[in-house]
Amino acid sequence: MWYTCTMSIGEFKSDKAAQRYRATYAYVLDQVWPGPRTAVDVSTSFGTTRVLRVGPASAEPIVLLPGAGGNSLMWHGYVEALAAHRTVIAVDTVGEAGASTPTAPVADGRDGAAWLEEVLDGLEASAAHVVGCSYGGWLALNHQIHHPGRTATLTLLDPAGFADPGRRFYTWLIAGGLAGLAPRALRPRLARLVGNTAILDAELMRLGRAGVGFRRALPAARVLTDEELGRLTAPALFLLGERSTLHEAREAAARVGALVDTAEVEIVPGAGHALPTDQPALVAGRILEMAGR
Repeated sequence: MWYTCTMSIGEFKSDKAAQRYRATYAYVLDQVWPGPRTAVDVSTSFGTTRVLRVGPASAEPIVLLPGAGGNSLMWHGYVEALAAHRTVIAVDTVGEAGASTPTAPVADGRDGAAWLEEVLDGLEASAAHVVGCSYGGWLALNHQIHHPGRTATLTLLDPAGFADPGRRFYTWLIAGGLAGLAPRALRPRLARLVGNTAILDAELMRLGRAGVGFRRALPAARVLTDEELGRLTAPALFLLGERSTLHEAREAAARVGALVDTAEVEIVPGAGHALPTDQPALVAGRILEMAGR
């Protein structure tokens, strides 16, 4: 599901599945989100996009894009640290399970970039510090390629787009999913065994189980070409997990270093593809450093 390419629109399998998910989403949001937030629905050509806005008013907000299968709630552990300095906008990607409502298919990276441009335009974010995790990183990269000038900086957390996922990644993904179903007391041990700290977030695991009733419909994260990477002009930080199962971190780092003049690359020792939960303090610090430029 993570990498399925389709021209359909994301939808729930049944009304019952939709009701269950929405109730779980509302419950988990109230449980994990620290303090007040403002929910904003942004109209785009691809559907209505829900974002959660927190923090002081600032001209250059931090915009958070989740990985595949996730939504704005994945960032709940980051909100307080980031919102102490800037407006934080956490996005439910249209086409993923969440509070957004898709009405037209996102066919490819150019469509994904157009969707994000319309979201930023609707939020009047003239210059945004965009943070993308995994698939969200791929969307952020496509946006910068096709709409240069809107992005002030990019912080990319083990982004997709540097290798086609292979057996190692799918094994990691399935193992993490199964470990997330285990009794809570066993999950710390299993998280170490499978290399996925995301399963330790019990409430997000609850939301993920409810999301099984949603048919995801987004394009594959196609590997970016050398020409596309060479068009990146915004200051960018690529944070790569040393033990990522999505790609070989050192190969991706070498490619970025050779092609992107404005990029910095940091390979995070011991971290895997679940970088935001593997090293939350480091990631939050790097995001704020980039936003301070």
